[in-house]
Amino acid sequence: MTQFTPTQYKLLCIATNEEFEDAGWTLDYKGYDKPSLVRALYANKQLTVYDDQQGLYKFRDWLPIKRMLKCDAAPVTYRSEGLAKALGLENLYITFNGYFPERGAKMMTCSFKETEAYSVCARTDESCDKILVVASAGNTARAFAKVCSDNNIPLLLSVPEDNLNAMWFTEPLNDCVKLISCRKGGDYFDAIHLSNLALTSPMFYAEGGAKNIARRDGMATTVLSAVTTIGRIPDYYFQAVGSGTGAIAAWEANMRLIEDGRYGKNIMRLMVSQNAPFLPMYEAWRADSRALLPYDDNQARHDAEVIDAKVLSNRRPPYSIAGGLFDALKATNGDILMADNLQAAKAAELFLQTEGIDIHPAPAIALATLIAEVEKGNIDKRATIMLNITGGGEKRTTEGKELWYLKPSLIFDLEPNQQDVVTKVEALFK
Repeated sequence: MTQFTPTQYKLLCIATNEEFEDAGWTLDYKGYDKPSLVRALYANKQLTVYDDQQGLYKFRDWLPIKRMLKCDAAPVTYRSEGLAKALGLENLYITFNGYFPERGAKMMTCSFKETEAYSVCARTDESCDKILVVASAGNTARAFAKVCSDNNIPLLLSVPEDNLNAMWFTEPLNDCVKLISCRKGGDYFDAIHLSNLALTSPMFYAEGGAKNIARRDGMATTVLSAVTTIGRIPDYYFQAVGSGTGAIAAWEANMRLIEDGRYGKNIMRLMVSQNAPFLPMYEAWRADSRALLPYDDNQARHDAEVIDAKVLSNRRPPYSIAGGLFDALKATNGDILMADNLQAAKAAELFLQTEGIDIHPAPAIALATLIAEVEKGNIDKRATIMLNITGGGEKRTTEGKELWYLKPSLIFDLEPNQQDVVTKVEALFK
């Protein structure tokens, strides 16, 4: 691991606008008793882009990290020709997160969740003696598993049993990575509940999800990649969302880039999308409601099972919280769109034909909504558009290879006993 001087920054409570110091793993502001995100205020107001050989850490001026891990992966942005021509767009830029060697993209888990994992894990130092806990619908777990395995960082993952097909790897993992699951019929929210029970043990600490500045600022490197490649802040940002954390991160990066002063003062419109029929944020946004609307648990589980983009099935997203997705959309004149499985499949096929690489169902949802907006005449065809392809190249990566799957050490019922969970998960690391 390369040694370097930890990034200098302070924290800002969005709800109160108060600045304070990071205690090391601060997830919220203790001086405020209502839900609010906190944001990093970096000492370096202008972004320096370092050597490409440092992967994601080339953007380290705006990452809240104490060290750099073994990493050669970063988002890659390029100007589209094939897809742009098919859609009649003059300035379409694709930020590709995944495995696309012809474009220099080297994320071996094929997901932009690697941007989160490399940042979050580097926010800790080597002296940390607790075990990181991450709940995931699939892609996040795969990314954290790879990063922690490669860097010998103890990790407990919680993933629904129905989503275990996402836990593939091209080689076996380090034994420091353990997996538990909620039984069949459970979804991402059930996996979060299971992880929360494990976190009642002092052996573990929570990754923190959207509240973790390292997660958001890691994801924000997609925008840093786009803007430093294009030379200006785009007019539109398209991405599919499960939690909306990536879009919140994009908004935060946009504000930092305006303050940087070299890329214009443009506020890009966040155009985010969900996979129908799983539409909790879409429905709330259409009702102009900060609060999510009632959503029956059984119906939500059913809808999560129906959609192809399983990673978009978060029932408790950071939508309403101060500084969350609702605020980001209001601040950017954004919108929430939707597409179904069939539209996504057609979009994925078009991307394969025009750009030459397979993409995951989630970015296919984003592309499907871009196609629909163009067809409706809602997008100026001369506008500068960033399409965040959040996962792709999986078929290219896995083709002809014998894959290794991480199996759960423990599988729990959907309403497990807390002490039973704690006793069993602690035993995994003893």
